[in-house]
Amino acid sequence: MIFRPTIGFATLILATAALAGERPGAVPAAAVSPPIASAPTVAATPAQLALARTIVVDSGIASSFRLIIPQYLEQIALSVTRTRPEMVPDLNLVLAAVRPEFDKKVEEMIDSAAQLYTQRFSPKELEDVAAFFKSASGRKYVGMQPVLMSDMFVAMQAWSQKISVDMMTRVREEMRKKGHEL
Repeated sequence: MIFRPTIGFATLILATAALAGERPGAVPAAAVSPPIASAPTVAATPAQLALARTIVVDSGIASSFRLIIPQYLEQIALSVTRTRPEMVPDLNLVLAAVRPEFDKKVEEMIDSAAQLYTQRFSPKELEDVAAFFKSASGRKYVGMQPVLMSDMFVAMQAWSQKISVDMMTRVREEMRKKGHEL
């Protein structure tokens, strides 16, 4: 089965990169707490988990998780019916029957993500992040993500093509100085 990234998934990846400080103007790495993986994991309180879960939902990350289930079901349907079109009616019934089972699994991923947030953010930071996503600016940020992701995708394609050409040009120039033609 082929995984096709979605806008939601791309949002998740870019949001993760942004949180990791991999963008211009980001907080310097020295100002970001080191990964908790090196420190002993402290069990989060139910209140911290609930707050982190709210962040996962309010930030739009949970929506990205929820998109995966129908996309995988659609991929199964396309894969099976491409060679066995006579199965369409029965397969549609089966896919509809199993979907609720897998929709529940999204909650597991939301809980896992919430747990990760509690490991990486202090209780105060969780409160601050949750407050941001509840604010007008936070809601606008989440609402604008699909449009921004689409715009960034287009900009990134043009940028990556230019970088690729510029990089090869520079490498050729430098290799020419060393007596090699590429």
